[in-house]
Amino acid sequence: MSVIDELGEVGVKNVKKVHHNIGYDELFDLELKNKEGRVTDNGTMSVDTGVFTGRSPKDKYFVDQPPSNKYIAWGDINHPISKEIFDELFEKAKEQLSGKELFVQDAFCGASENSKKSIRVIAEVAWQAHFVKNMFITPTDEELKSFKPDFTLFVASKTTNEKWKEQGLNSEVFVVFNIEENVAVIGGTWYGGEIKKGVFSMMNYWLPLEGKLGMHCSANVGKDDDVALFFGLSGTGKTTLSTDPNRALIGDDEHGWDDEGVFNFEGGCYAKVINLDPESEPEIYAAIKRNALLENVVLDENGKVDYSDKSKTENTRVSYPIEHIKNHRESLRAGHPKNIIFLTADAFGVLPPVSKLTKEQAMYYFLSGYTAKVAGTERGITEPVATFSSCFGEPFLPLHPTVYAKLLGEKIDKHEVNVFLVNTGWSGGSYGVGKRMSIKATRSCINAILDGSINDSEFETIEVFNLQVPKELKGVDSKILNPRNTWEDKEAYDKTRDKLAKMFVENFKKYTKNGAEYDYSSAGPKL
Repeated sequence: MSVIDELGEVGVKNVKKVHHNIGYDELFDLELKNKEGRVTDNGTMSVDTGVFTGRSPKDKYFVDQPPSNKYIAWGDINHPISKEIFDELFEKAKEQLSGKELFVQDAFCGASENSKKSIRVIAEVAWQAHFVKNMFITPTDEELKSFKPDFTLFVASKTTNEKWKEQGLNSEVFVVFNIEENVAVIGGTWYGGEIKKGVFSMMNYWLPLEGKLGMHCSANVGKDDDVALFFGLSGTGKTTLSTDPNRALIGDDEHGWDDEGVFNFEGGCYAKVINLDPESEPEIYAAIKRNALLENVVLDENGKVDYSDKSKTENTRVSYPIEHIKNHRESLRAGHPKNIIFLTADAFGVLPPVSKLTKEQAMYYFLSGYTAKVAGTERGITEPVATFSSCFGEPFLPLHPTVYAKLLGEKIDKHEVNVFLVNTGWSGGSYGVGKRMSIKATRSCINAILDGSINDSEFETIEVFNLQVPKELKGVDSKILNPRNTWEDKEAYDKTRDKLAKMFVENFKKYTKNGAEYDYSSAGPKL
């Protein structure tokens, strides 16, 4: 059966033409023909995603039906929706896609043969198909002959839901998942990351039920096949720090961990480009060329990009196939990790640049998932705001965070993994007083972890947080290793440290309500 016939069967009628798994050159030509974007001075396509330049987490819903509803952790992250309302929204999306030229892109999510899923994305915008081609794993011609999607995503960006108030929803935008029917529908938003994170959310549903771990992390591998994972929320340095000329990149954002080892979910990278600097991030800068896809950047009349211009958004992005990073792992997978690094951008200036964690501390900081927003990033924020996102990726976790934590703990034990906490945020004071850690200093901390030299250091324990920090590290000013030493006003440091510690303690109380199995509070700060 042809794809047009398949679309007709599900209710997408009178499709004029289907561009099915077309290549980069054809996509580029259609993006230009349809006036979807502009070409930069080096040949990269640049598009705008409209009103929405980031995800819409409050507009994400799962159909409340068995058997999935007994696994989903309902609450502020995972909102329930009735099957009837889902069907209404699906009907609206199908009406929008009917009678159009459509783009259908088939791909795999997951580089592990035993864990991958087959994904089909249907859209009416060429650049969204381009985004899918960049971000997921392209099947071979042979694989496409027998390709059958495990999950289908309908992207109806040009529709909106006028009945949202009547239906009790958050807004006219909708990102809705029907797990039992293996379908998701996006309406009202053009943002590319919604597609990527939608599939990621589904992988985080499927894999743990098979005893496998889905992770919001980047990964790379050294010449001796030593694998490192970098967990962290947006803006903490996952992409930058895992892109290393001396180590092969497995992937920059989403991975699984099964019995064979670590594997990338994706076939590309999605990097922030605000203030992108070719000197500090040369690999990413060089990856922005033909076949990459820029989002929401500002171009001058000659097509030159001003990466410092945030007039459209702070969340300017580029997606590119991982082949654009010269030093990448072709298989997109490797063995079990030797080191796990939790990245946090601490805008309070309290946490040390690097700390070695015990197993219990690893569980505590994984479940805490801390970073901090800084003044100016959102309206009304005038001082640092602590953000706790379980497992460093709570918006993408359909199951309860402790499900992922339990799997991580088992794997850390089984494979004897070292775990570290690295602060890529502020030193010498909070945001506005102190300075951000230099990428050079952070890289030196990372290098010491990866080459094992950090384990030869003499460690001291800092007060309240009880973290083990090295007294000396090659390439790092010893003064900054203990954060209290970097503050001129020691009393101000102590007050700020205690304030942040209280936030950690309060946040972790949600894990201690249901008995002692996940009560790792003794590994956290002590006031």
